[in-house]
Amino acid sequence: MFFNTIKMEVFMHIFSFFTTVPLGEGFGFNGNILETNIINLTVVIGIVVSFGGDALRSLLENRKQIILNNLQQADQRAKEAQEKLQQAKTQLELAKNKASEIRQQGNITAEQEKKQCIRQTQDDIMRLEEFKQNTLRLQQQKAINQVSQQVVSLALTQVKEKLNNRLDSAFHASVNNFNIVLFTNYKSK
Repeated sequence: MFFNTIKMEVFMHIFSFFTTVPLGEGFGFNGNILETNIINLTVVIGIVVSFGGDALRSLLENRKQIILNNLQQADQRAKEAQEKLQQAKTQLELAKNKASEIRQQGNITAEQEKKQCIRQTQDDIMRLEEFKQNTLRLQQQKAINQVSQQVVSLALTQVKEKLNNRLDSAFHASVNNFNIVLFTNYKSK
């Protein structure tokens, strides 16, 4: 469009130049350097625009096409990056949910382990208490048995001593009479 406008202007200048030349004079030598330079410049610009314009238009069209292709590729990459970002966000959300589930499961498991430890400790305490009570009873029984044996042994020793000291016939007669009375009382009932 721009080049078409320039072509048109160059053509108008050339046309106006030739229309201002008086008829009958024809082509000849023009001594006015300014007009000659303008004509030469116009002709050169016209030739450059007509021949170089197509090449320049082609270069600009190629450049435009390259820029459009680059923009399309950039858009495509942006879409791919957006999709990857969305996938990463989805995976992050899934990972957060999974971590939350694992944390909750860990808390539940820890609570269960805690209760189990408390229960087991209570059971152990009860068993130890029972063992302590059994041990105390056993030791008590042993002590009672030892004391009983010592008391019986001491009593027997004292009875032996008394018997040895009082063994006379009168004592024997009184013990025998006592036993006869007990036996008689026992038979009569």
